[in-house]
Amino acid sequence: NHTRVTEFILVAFKSHPGSHLLLSVLFSAIYVVTVAGNACMILIIRRDSKLHTPMYFFLENLSILDICYSSVITPKAALTLSGSQRRISYNACASQMFFFSLFGTTEAFLLAAMAYDRFIAICYPLLYQLIMTKRLCVLMVLGSYLSGCINCTIQTSFTFSLDFCGPNQVNHFFCDVPAVMHVSCSDTFTNEIVMRAACGLIIVVTGSVVFLSYGYIIITVAQMPSAESRHKAFSTCSSHMLAVSLFFGTVFFTYAQPEATSSPDRSNTISVFYTIVTPMLNPFIYTLQNKEVKGYLKKQLQR
Repeated sequence: NHTRVTEFILVAFKSHPGSHLLLSVLFSAIYVVTVAGNACMILIIRRDSKLHTPMYFFLENLSILDICYSSVITPKAALTLSGSQRRISYNACASQMFFFSLFGTTEAFLLAAMAYDRFIAICYPLLYQLIMTKRLCVLMVLGSYLSGCINCTIQTSFTFSLDFCGPNQVNHFFCDVPAVMHVSCSDTFTNEIVMRAACGLIIVVTGSVVFLSYGYIIITVAQMPSAESRHKAFSTCSSHMLAVSLFFGTVFFTYAQPEATSSPDRSNTISVFYTIVTPMLNPFIYTLQNKEVKGYLKKQLQR
């Protein structure tokens, strides 16, 4: 006979228990900065008519995603690390996993759409307005969310179809798929295969679009005769490449490697980057490398 688990205990960082309170304060501060930074980005894009272009349409959606993505993880992680609320109910854990997978997968596809947008803008500038229509941009965003819905449904349903009969300690600061699978008393071999197959497919598809797009962009920029044109094109894309590298690099390390489920301790620190740090950095990365946004901010400050 098995006793069904009704709640889980989030252990967070097992190897650094003394730093939990400090991390809790740090996570709380990062969350405030994340929400404020991305909200400002959305406000700037909506208020300045010059920014009503496909690139900024994708940036606005990225900021909305980052607020949602961070809100699913960071507040609960801060409470867990403070020691005040380490327990999470079975249903709340499933909900957190569902929305984390939804927003995370959607962000991967949205970053691929943004890379394609920059590819068309730099490699085919004369056809940009014809190709990147408002309808196509909306379809690309909707397609990103649809991909997120499919993946989060697969990951959550497969994970919570397992039996959980104790122990109920999840070695993570949120209900991530590998960490929750690790505490199941069922055979998780099939689930691990499904997780790696789904995550691998997402990384291969989105990563291929991203790196092929930026590969062609680098070749095109290098062939530009004017140094000013090269600098302008590279400054626009360098911010995108930095954000993409941070996101895909850490996600690949966590989910695509065979030891993802067997060594959860090692992936906990890495997962901080794509769940908490990257959503905070995105608005600053794009703002600091963007003349239009900086121009709008300068104009508002002068007023």
